Amino acid sequence: MKLLRYGPQGAEKPGMLDSTGTIRDLSAVVEDVNGASLSPDALAKLAAVDPASLPAVDGATRLGPCVADAGKFVAIGLNYSDHAAESGLEVPPEPVVFMKATSSICGPNDNVEIPRGSEKTDWEVELGVVIGSTAKYISEADALKHVAGYCVINDVSERGFQIERSGQWVKGKSADTFGPLGPWLVTKDEVADPQALSMWLDVNGERQQTGNTNTMVYGVAFIVSYLSQFMTLHPGDIITTGTPPGVGMGQKPPRYLKPGDVVSLGIEGLGDQRQDVVAAK
Repeated sequence: MKLLRYGPQGAEKPGMLDSTGTIRDLSAVVEDVNGASLSPDALAKLAAVDPASLPAVDGATRLGPCVADAGKFVAIGLNYSDHAAESGLEVPPEPVVFMKATSSICGPNDNVEIPRGSEKTDWEVELGVVIGSTAKYISEADALKHVAGYCVINDVSERGFQIERSGQWVKGKSADTFGPLGPWLVTKDEVADPQALSMWLDVNGERQQTGNTNTMVYGVAFIVSYLSQFMTLHPGDIITTGTPPGVGMGQKPPRYLKPGDVVSLGIEGLGDQRQDVVAAK
């Protein structure tokens, strides 16, 4: 299934994308696409619904973030060896873990705002993992059992805030609109192998990132298991798993986003995003 949320910001409704690409309204079936609707039992009930029995939605409607009310937005840094190299950093002996504020989450095609004082706002196409059942001290072998599905994430980053302002990376990762999520949550039964997905990102129509999840240093199953040793993962929690090379910081000279730019990105089977870049008000 491809689950989504549509409508005005703050008033999104749950939806489903049918096999023809039509959005179907799920409001009569579930309250929202959130932790409560992502358990294995809840997903099984949704899978039993005939999409043709649901009202169709205008395809031009705004898409919101594909998951509501995430309790945690956890990120993994330097998880592609070639990205670590372009950043001038070594591949870490264990995953680099940091948090993005959940207030950074926005729709997949919403504007990305350059924060006040920013000179180094950057892009990062990443595979998002959404938790479907509580995970605490789980093994790598059991990890994918706790995953509800996958989505596209642009881990927008302000490199000056992240690296030059002391302290933790979270400061450069958490501005409003720094977490475009979606367009939809693709349930794991439709993703044969999360470690075999091609991914890409363009700025103003020019290809910047081309990669594949098969080059991750730490794969999805390892990451979910690893995080569960340090924190309980709850249904609806989101993990963003790192980016391939081609970010602005790694270019010579570095290239960063400015108002008027357009960012487009996507992952095989998970859909595409498009964001206009604007200055924060």
